[in-house]
Amino acid sequence: MSRTLDIPFVRQHFPMYHEPQNFSGHFFDSAAGSFPCTETIDALAGFYRNNKLQPGNPFSPSDAGMEKMLYSKHRWANALGVQTHEIGFGPSTSQNTYVLAHAFSQWLTKGDEVIVTNCDHESNTGAIRRAVEQAGATVREWQVDAATGLLLEEDLSKLLNASTKLVCFPHASNVTGQKTDAKKIIEMAHAVGALTLVDGVSFAPHAIPDVDALGADIYVFSLYKVYSVHLGIMVIRQATQERLPKQGHFFKDVIDVNERFVPAGPDHAQIAAAGGVIDYIETLAAHHGDANLSDSGGPNGTVRDACEFVSSLWRQHETELVRPLLDFFKNKNAARMLGSFDADTYRCPLVSFRPNVDSCADVAHMLIDQGQLVSHGHFYAPRLLDAVGIDSQSGVIRISMAHYNSHNDVAKLIQSLDSLL
Repeated sequence: MSRTLDIPFVRQHFPMYHEPQNFSGHFFDSAAGSFPCTETIDALAGFYRNNKLQPGNPFSPSDAGMEKMLYSKHRWANALGVQTHEIGFGPSTSQNTYVLAHAFSQWLTKGDEVIVTNCDHESNTGAIRRAVEQAGATVREWQVDAATGLLLEEDLSKLLNASTKLVCFPHASNVTGQKTDAKKIIEMAHAVGALTLVDGVSFAPHAIPDVDALGADIYVFSLYKVYSVHLGIMVIRQATQERLPKQGHFFKDVIDVNERFVPAGPDHAQIAAAGGVIDYIETLAAHHGDANLSDSGGPNGTVRDACEFVSSLWRQHETELVRPLLDFFKNKNAARMLGSFDADTYRCPLVSFRPNVDSCADVAHMLIDQGQLVSHGHFYAPRLLDAVGIDSQSGVIRISMAHYNSHNDVAKLIQSLDSLL
């Protein structure tokens, strides 16, 4: 079996590729929401077909529905390297962060400082900024480099001090594609006694994170960008749960993210189906010959082993996809690309650029007319675009890929870009 990602096999697991009428062209908008895999779809349909009633009652199919939900939670906890009670499912990452922000507004006091960045998705950073102001604490902004849009660790070190109580930052930017050195940043924050909140929305679709190894106190991301259902996963380590004010019902005293920090539970069927993507990951691992999987496909290792193996396959393939795009923009004076040109160290398979024309939207529409399904705008990161001197109202064109994209997709895109730029 090959250790190169088998794209025809991958696409067998994504129904969007089975029906030509679904879309015509090459899809480059996965950062906004990925295609769901078959395992997710089947699990969701199965729950609605067989278990869609209040779960947890001592009769079937109610009891079976609860078992599916708990199993999904257990699977994702294993995938992320944390305990089951340290993970919760909320309606979205934005909603999860909103609830967290309310907890922080009650926890922070005057004199405390919170570091946020100006490259975060506004749904996350905005809620935290408001919470800090409500608590009478101080916001410190870790700003991107004005030329590249990248965060530099030396700039963070100038902001950290004994008053820093929380550091919020993205594991990857949804505009520049930058991957931060999350482990190092967390260590820097912990050195001054600060908690960390990591936004993994743009990172997790490309490598399932080992939250325990990173050392993050809180880690959040969106499942609908990781080939799954429209939910947000929120990891809050036990020690951090015990420090923050509970946001759930007064009679729920257990240490569990869903009980303490998800006051309005999301759809039961989606929770049960959330683990379907882990089945897909294990299937990929078995097909590509992971040493931790037996010939029959059953795991001898852990879910985390499969995630590590498949993440490495995704990274290798996606690096190969993005490299020719970076080479193209490096030598193209008709557009400004944000971020680093280093595909191996700094990037997710995401490229944002501003063409040297009046209307960014016109160029995006012309690309779409040629079958290159890109998107344009500020992508809820207007602070970042303003910081690098780009009109956030006009925005940038974003090319965002996932592991199901092919080399042919990229070749056709570059042909269209070359003709338009």
